[in-house]
Amino acid sequence: MTTPQEVLKLIQDNNIQMIDLKFIDTPGTWQHLTLYHNQIDETAFTDGVPFDGSSIRGWKAINESDMSMVLDPNTAWIDPFMAEPTLSIICSIQEPRTGEPYNRCPRVIAQKAVDYLVSTGVGDTAFFGPEAEFFIFDDARFDQTANSGYYYVDSVEGAWNSGKEEGPNLAYKPRFKQGYFPVAPTDSFQDIRTEMLLTMAKCGVPIEKQHHEVATGGQCELGFRFGKLIEAADWLMTYKYVIKNVAKKYGKTVTFMPKPIFGDNGSGMHCHQSIWKDGQPLFGGDKYAGLSEMALHYIGGILRHAPALLAITNPTTNSYKRLVPGYEAPVNLAYSQGNRSASVRIPLSGSNPKAKRLEFRCPDATSNPYLAFAAMLCAGLDGIKNKIHPGEPLDKNIYELSPEELAKVPSTPGSLELALEALDNDHAFLTEPGVFTEDFIQTWISYKLDNEVNPMRLRPHPYEFALYYDC
Repeated sequence: MTTPQEVLKLIQDNNIQMIDLKFIDTPGTWQHLTLYHNQIDETAFTDGVPFDGSSIRGWKAINESDMSMVLDPNTAWIDPFMAEPTLSIICSIQEPRTGEPYNRCPRVIAQKAVDYLVSTGVGDTAFFGPEAEFFIFDDARFDQTANSGYYYVDSVEGAWNSGKEEGPNLAYKPRFKQGYFPVAPTDSFQDIRTEMLLTMAKCGVPIEKQHHEVATGGQCELGFRFGKLIEAADWLMTYKYVIKNVAKKYGKTVTFMPKPIFGDNGSGMHCHQSIWKDGQPLFGGDKYAGLSEMALHYIGGILRHAPALLAITNPTTNSYKRLVPGYEAPVNLAYSQGNRSASVRIPLSGSNPKAKRLEFRCPDATSNPYLAFAAMLCAGLDGIKNKIHPGEPLDKNIYELSPEELAKVPSTPGSLELALEALDNDHAFLTEPGVFTEDFIQTWISYKLDNEVNPMRLRPHPYEFALYYDC
């Protein structure tokens, strides 16, 4: 644990000129405010730094927009992308009138989820290990006007460029679904990913690995160690920040969109999770796949509430272009040992109870990690509280089941609109523990419908012209 005094000493010892305060908005994008170093003292870590929150997406109206950013001293790191020495610190939001945490702040909601876990007596620590995939592109253009709408992405690794005049074209482009794991020169991003990984380490993220992913066109993944719920969400936001800025340095651009390329694998964010108490793991046992009964009930809660969960863990219209059969996408709401065709996988991690965990494979990195992790924990705890058994495991390649067999397996919602409808009908597991408020849930649903679902519904799609123009 780092104290405010230690952060202030770090500022002085390193001649830090600027303090960059980062916080997350409702949809899940980092926002920031940069202050001269003399504007920060010990009170900033308790009372916060005032700012205008009126233009932050999903927050309150202009007449209630005065907010405070409360600095978390454990999140301080020197920003490697700033020209002047700048210390980055992640903040939670506080109501200045009452001094209470702001109940629409995603980081506050994540803390309430941790507090709820402790209050149940079930455990005291929830660990999460997200695996966020992404694409590195050389060009990304898009526009939408009254009379036109298009997107264009390109990558030097794109299989579609195998015949392009590149002066010269050196080939070695990963074929569709064959990007996992060729060495250089087919994998052309080794050095970029290494720089991303080492830069993350300088920012306090406990790094593990990096590699190319399945899809053509520059799909990649970096790995970092699992962490406590809020810690893991902080690291994930740093992960995205570093990856995007290192790519920009190389004249490239990164997207975490789940499905930016048609006809190849999309990008997910598989989430490993477990509960511990007093330093001891609780998910190891003598049940299926070496799990405890508690772990099975946790899985039962995840599967029971999955349609509603996906409104938070897969919160974009593009999310449901990934969640389709045929691309290793986890559309089947079942669990299985070492089986990547099920939405909940139990990794083959050996007999060590500390390694026992489950992997929920549906989420993607368009989600707000504080909200996604909090919602998954609430679903799992509801399963434990109500002893929801997940049923029998499905130890088969679900994609090869007969239509009759497949009809018996529940599936994920087919669209964001259906997921939001499920959340509207099933959110007591989030609100009854006091983690999410009814106000937040309704604000989330309204925001997504008004800003994403309905605007998409109103606009012609380019492919509609191919289908219908000559009608």
